[in-house]
Amino acid sequence: MEATRWLCFVCLLLVGPSAQDEDIPHNEVKNWALKFGVDLWEFGRQFTKMNELQRKYQDFEATVIRKDGLLLIRELAAEVQNMMDIKMNAVLRIMDSAEQAALTKQTTSTTILDAQRLNAKDNKGANEVKLVAGPAEHFGGLPVNTSLSAVLLPSAVNLKEAEGAVAWSGLLEPLFVNNYESDPALQWQYFGSSDGFTRLYPAVQWPTEPPDARSNAWYVGAATGPRDAIILLDASGSMAGEKRSLAITTASAILDTLGANDFVNVYRFAENTQEVAPCFKDILVQANAENIRELKSAMSKVRPENIANFTSALVTAFDILNRYLQAGQGTKCNQAIFLITDGSPSEFKEIFKHYNQPHMPVRIFTYLVAPSGGSATELRWMACNNKGFFSRVSSRQDAKEAALKHVEVLARPLVLYQNNHPLYWSPSFVDVRRQCLSPHPDCPNPELMTSVATAIFDRRNYSVRTAQLLGVVGTDVPIREIQKMVPPHKLGVNGYAFMINNNGHALFHPVLRPLPQPPGSRPEYSSVDFALLELVEGEGAVFDNHSHFNEMRSDLINQKEGEAELTVLVKQDQMRRVASRRQKYFYKGIDGTPFTLGIALPEGYGMHEVLAEQEIKLSKVNVTEFFKGADWKVHPDWVYCEYSYANEQPFSTAEERVLHFLSRTLQPGWKWMSLRPRSPQKDREPGHKKMERDSYYCDKNLMQSLVFDAMVTESLEKPSSRGKENKQQGYQMFGVAMTFVATRSGLLRWKDHSDPGADQPHFSEFNRKATDEVWYQRAVEQHAIEPDSFVFSVDGESDKGAPLVTASHAVFVEHKGHKAPAAVVGLQFKQTALTSHFINITSSCQGYPNCKKTCASDELDCYVLDNNGFVILSESPEHSGKFFGQLDGTIMDSLVQDRIFKRVPLHDHQGACHDTRSTSTDAAPKLNSPTRHLTAVAQWAGAKALWMLTSFVGTTWSLPIPQEEDDYEDEEIEMALPEPMTPPPPPRPTTPIPIGPARPCEKRSDLYVLQPERLNTSGSFNPLKGKLTNCHVTGCERPFSVQKIPHSNLILLVVDTLCPCGSKQLFITPQEVPPSATCPKESLYRRRPTECFNYHPEEIVIQVCGGCTALRASLVFCLVASAWLMVVS
Repeated sequence: MEATRWLCFVCLLLVGPSAQDEDIPHNEVKNWALKFGVDLWEFGRQFTKMNELQRKYQDFEATVIRKDGLLLIRELAAEVQNMMDIKMNAVLRIMDSAEQAALTKQTTSTTILDAQRLNAKDNKGANEVKLVAGPAEHFGGLPVNTSLSAVLLPSAVNLKEAEGAVAWSGLLEPLFVNNYESDPALQWQYFGSSDGFTRLYPAVQWPTEPPDARSNAWYVGAATGPRDAIILLDASGSMAGEKRSLAITTASAILDTLGANDFVNVYRFAENTQEVAPCFKDILVQANAENIRELKSAMSKVRPENIANFTSALVTAFDILNRYLQAGQGTKCNQAIFLITDGSPSEFKEIFKHYNQPHMPVRIFTYLVAPSGGSATELRWMACNNKGFFSRVSSRQDAKEAALKHVEVLARPLVLYQNNHPLYWSPSFVDVRRQCLSPHPDCPNPELMTSVATAIFDRRNYSVRTAQLLGVVGTDVPIREIQKMVPPHKLGVNGYAFMINNNGHALFHPVLRPLPQPPGSRPEYSSVDFALLELVEGEGAVFDNHSHFNEMRSDLINQKEGEAELTVLVKQDQMRRVASRRQKYFYKGIDGTPFTLGIALPEGYGMHEVLAEQEIKLSKVNVTEFFKGADWKVHPDWVYCEYSYANEQPFSTAEERVLHFLSRTLQPGWKWMSLRPRSPQKDREPGHKKMERDSYYCDKNLMQSLVFDAMVTESLEKPSSRGKENKQQGYQMFGVAMTFVATRSGLLRWKDHSDPGADQPHFSEFNRKATDEVWYQRAVEQHAIEPDSFVFSVDGESDKGAPLVTASHAVFVEHKGHKAPAAVVGLQFKQTALTSHFINITSSCQGYPNCKKTCASDELDCYVLDNNGFVILSESPEHSGKFFGQLDGTIMDSLVQDRIFKRVPLHDHQGACHDTRSTSTDAAPKLNSPTRHLTAVAQWAGAKALWMLTSFVGTTWSLPIPQEEDDYEDEEIEMALPEPMTPPPPPRPTTPIPIGPARPCEKRSDLYVLQPERLNTSGSFNPLKGKLTNCHVTGCERPFSVQKIPHSNLILLVVDTLCPCGSKQLFITPQEVPPSATCPKESLYRRRPTECFNYHPEEIVIQVCGGCTALRASLVFCLVASAWLMVVS
């Protein structure tokens, strides 16, 4: 009790007496908001000439039509299908040539163009080759030679053993060139040899250690079918030290060969056998990136103990694989056990006879981890008598080599069938060439790729039966090339395309963030499930209670054609904002691939489009006249026109390219060439037509729409008779820095009304993507809420460092009862000038002459907030752009409780988190004076008192009942109390410091969305009065008032400051979601690959099973050694 009185006494001393002479002038709050909103709207409407622009679209006979989503997706899918058919045909042609080339005998030595030695500066054995760099879309902007191919030789590859394959693969070079000349959009072509080297076209310098060809996902995927794999890791007492390290390295290398089409689990065995990851008990899990990380992490914690019980381990593995086979689970294809140990006491023939005879459905791969010596007889027998392979692991390099051996073994049935060459499309991946080839700081940004590949077989005759895989041929397909086939202008603003594969993973999606910028700053997320990208609105977990979404996802995976409709949460502005949107989905599968293309269109405006084009040939004026000056830009990523050979006609800017082609359209004999090259009617059709060096593609509809938009917007920036007067008035009153207009065709025009400053980036540098910009998208969405309004946001900095406020308004065209967005106009205000205008309005009371409280007085704090709770204007300039909850979380909580704002939890499944350590302030003790201790005690006491007091804070709201305009003496409505405030966190004595690279994680943030209908009573907006009660020992109350600002996405919040209520802070910064204590659910629905080659009756006679050492020996020696082993056994 004494302590309580002391605490209260301290608070009274700190706070002092409080007096409130009057409540907030709610009627004046309404007047302030009304005048401020109307002023901005009327000025902006005239200054942007929005009505003139709308009238011009109508005068030039722009029409609006309804989109047919199914017809649109069929059209887009046909273009993607055609492009992918061209790539697949190119790979099949390489495959045919490779198998024929392998049959030829090379009588002359072939010069090896070693990619590591190309133009080497030390000139030791360097190959001098002319390399020419092109634009970014041309082989990543890297210097290449399109007449030659180069060989990537990893240091572990024995060149003497591989020289035959290196020689005959050189015969593929003319075909590489022919493929490229037939399809200049074709990227890297390659042959990955089973010897480990890669022949790569075009020739490029490779200054780092090249990767082993067999370690690439495209190689493994094309050479093998899906696998159910169980890795048995010996954890007995003898597996300590270096053996343990080699065993884990081997297991990790095996896991690295697996992909999302495979299923796997890892078991440790000593006296007992158990999963290394407890969550994966008695099951096989999909070998996706998340599960592989979990297994690797769990393996690192395995410690040697007791003795090894091989019987328990083998029986456990066979039981699980047999159960999955009988139940039709897993891959329903290859099954394999990978046994890693330092030696086995027996062959355990009875176990293999019981579980695996006579057809041997489970292959056994054994690995003898023995840095020196060790008996291999038992392990070799297990592998050779169960269609597997034996390897000895003595070093880390041996471990990587041994892990790749099973790929050639699993490929045997496919090789024996000879005539089947299934094409494999890889999951998306980051192009390693663009990541590591340039040793300079300006290395090109990494690019997301997929690849199409197929295996090639050795058709030579041997005296002993064999099934030798020669390697894999393929080509990379940049994701941007696929996206080119789906022009964004056909989808419209806020519409988007996506593509997923048979595992439900997105190949591209607007929310997918696969590439860290800068490289290494965050984990790569190249394979993310569609369910983690489309955030269905609702309170359930990501995968729960969304039957309509799950049904659509299944249809997408099964490559069905269809449509769906969902309400989803859309992330905006780098996940600082969120919006709820009703969308219509349309989708169609791509034959011959595991992919399905989909599009999402917003309901309402997204289902209509403006048709307005200017026929260039019929134009009475030179259309290039519409593009004079330097105050315009076009969308840098859209394809208006482009040359087939990007390196032949380089352009420094997208605007230069547009002007070049516009000039060409005026020349005699111009043809639009709006149809891309068609794929051949038959696979592997020879004699592709070579494309001319000046061949090109033009999107006629987009180009003519661009010219139309340029024509109708050309005069908007020209001053009218009152232009100078309006400009001067606007600059003085509102601080207009610039005006701009952006259109559906990707055109951006602007006019500066003040000097932007040479040292500051201009608006056009970071806002040139028109319909993809946040201010464009939000303006179009705002039109459905309040058509006559601007969307405001704080953006950038002006020449003096003051923030700029951006206002944007969508211009819709109406035709025959249909409406669609054609453009967005906008202004940028200097925040300081806009704040001054706001203060001038809110510094006086018109209705009450005796009004003492205004925004200029100390008794009130006034804020202008946008519809996501960000401060646009405040009396304190430093508040601009901040989330209001950081300034006063107590009132923000109250706004949420009364449904003025809605709190929306948002999850990010592509987060980057760091493990941290703390630097303790106690590490170096200091001699503190007594006053430092007293200060700390006072701070603690004050914080504790504040927490105790604010625990009783309540909110009282009153809603005005419509009466006479000046009468706001309304009945008060008691609302539910807000959640008790959490105590302020104590001062942190430590500073967290990130440890190591960022790791993947899930993050969550609470974002906020205004509910304007809550402020609307009887068709008009009136202030909503709130009051914080029980927030101070004096019994004072803290009233505040909320008023919608008309013609905007803003509210005016006026807060009484006399009652010193405690306040907490709310943050929107994403925070890591702690891992669940429960095990994750089983994988979502997926579709197995359609083809599987896991059995051939003649494979049983093949006797190559690893009887040799870990080093590659001659084929004849291996055959003899393996045959001897089979006779002995």
